[in-house]
Amino acid sequence: MRSSSVMRRTSAVGLALAACLGAAPTTTATATTATATAAPAASKSGAGLDRYYNQRLGWGGCSKGPDDTMGRDLDKAGVQCADVTVPLDYTAPRGRTITVAISRLKATDTRHRIGSILLNNGGPGNTALQSPPEFHTWMKKTGPRYDIIGFDPRFIGRSTPLDCGLPVGTNLFSAGLGRASFERQVALQKGLAAKCRATNAAVLPHVSTRNTARDMDVVRGALGEKKISYFGYSYGTYLGTVYTQMFPGRTDRMVLDGAIDPRKFGPRLLREAVGENEQALADWATWAARRDGTYGLGRTRAQVLATIDRVIRTSARGPLTVGTAPDDFRLDDTQVPFVLLAGLDSDTDTSRASLAEQVSVLNKAAAGRPTKLSPQFAGLLRLATTGDMSPMASSQSAVICGDAPAPRDPEVYWRDIQRSRAAYPRFGALNNNIGPCAFWDRPREKPTQVERDAKVLIVSATGDPRTAHKGAVALHGLLPSSKLITVKGANRHAVYGLYENACVDNNVNRYLATGKLPASDRTCAK
Repeated sequence: MRSSSVMRRTSAVGLALAACLGAAPTTTATATTATATAAPAASKSGAGLDRYYNQRLGWGGCSKGPDDTMGRDLDKAGVQCADVTVPLDYTAPRGRTITVAISRLKATDTRHRIGSILLNNGGPGNTALQSPPEFHTWMKKTGPRYDIIGFDPRFIGRSTPLDCGLPVGTNLFSAGLGRASFERQVALQKGLAAKCRATNAAVLPHVSTRNTARDMDVVRGALGEKKISYFGYSYGTYLGTVYTQMFPGRTDRMVLDGAIDPRKFGPRLLREAVGENEQALADWATWAARRDGTYGLGRTRAQVLATIDRVIRTSARGPLTVGTAPDDFRLDDTQVPFVLLAGLDSDTDTSRASLAEQVSVLNKAAAGRPTKLSPQFAGLLRLATTGDMSPMASSQSAVICGDAPAPRDPEVYWRDIQRSRAAYPRFGALNNNIGPCAFWDRPREKPTQVERDAKVLIVSATGDPRTAHKGAVALHGLLPSSKLITVKGANRHAVYGLYENACVDNNVNRYLATGKLPASDRTCAK
């Protein structure tokens, strides 16, 4: 999952961790100062969907009022916003409708215009309405040749909302160190599923990646494009892959950054990266050990990791008091590993320093010395311990649980947790933990199978701690006409534009400009 304004350092967190990114709170959007535009002829829609594909979009300002900082920034950047109407249930197109919020930064080099490129920032649960200006910058000379389209998928951000009234902003917690803490997790996750069923039972069956892909195709038609280009991070790579299978021949250029093996997508995807999480933490510990004078966590990798283990054990005996009033929180052994995972999305000095500062605060809390929190850390803990970000957690859970079934028996998870502890002492109990999908209703549709080739450009770092590099390699194998750009030796999730790697950025921009994939796979240095 991509980052947002609340925690800018966490520039891209993977699937099942969108909730730790804390997208800025938003409300359902309606464009102002609207101008209607008719969609030219596009690919046929069928299935009684013509009125959606041929709808006239009312483009207008993005700002929703004096407190809407994002909207004002988009207005200043020349971005326009509109709502696209789509059916809640594609099998009943005459029934209830919902809206999907989109934004557009129009091409200025109209003589050499390529078309529209649609952006997805992953999650699921992350918005992209705000993203066209930054992508325009990253695309350099190619940016003015595209209409750059941000969109908030169904039930996310400024699209028709979904909020289950959850008491936490993420469901991603560790099982803790013992059976009692695991049983508390079972009760918590069961309660999250029950809240969503009680508040949104009518819409939950329609929250899925396949329906989001259908929405994307309606957006394409409403924009008047016979084909559309696409850029997806993290979960957005799975969404892009699904789109190629459901709507073959309707994509122009597609970039999938932080790619997922579509056969592994589902409630337990994070198990695929447990080894990468432990390695990223160990690499960070080496970095922190060299700066013991600053952070006081230990002078060797082993000492730093021992400090972390001590903090977790202390939190298991009784919750730590972290921070000072009014920003004080109580964290136990199910929550401390979440903080670690949230800080491991990148190996830049800035990201590593941020995590080191947070672990230093936790270490002092374990010694009974709570200290004042940075706004960033307070925001992360508020997300994990309060319902402030319930809408994000609600939509994320709904998509993941609506795509693929999870094991129903809690003992399956407990056995996996116990087996993983020796090899993965900090993350085995988190990556294997039970979630709300164990108590969710079964998905309406089967997962998408990749049976068609597609010409896409895949980007991945070898140490990606969210969507493991092996997933990108697997997707490359499923799509023989694709090409893979590998960033060797980087513990980084989501690379293009965010990691400032010229090799990756130049290769992606060349492809977006020419439509020609590299002649062969490429390897970029960290």
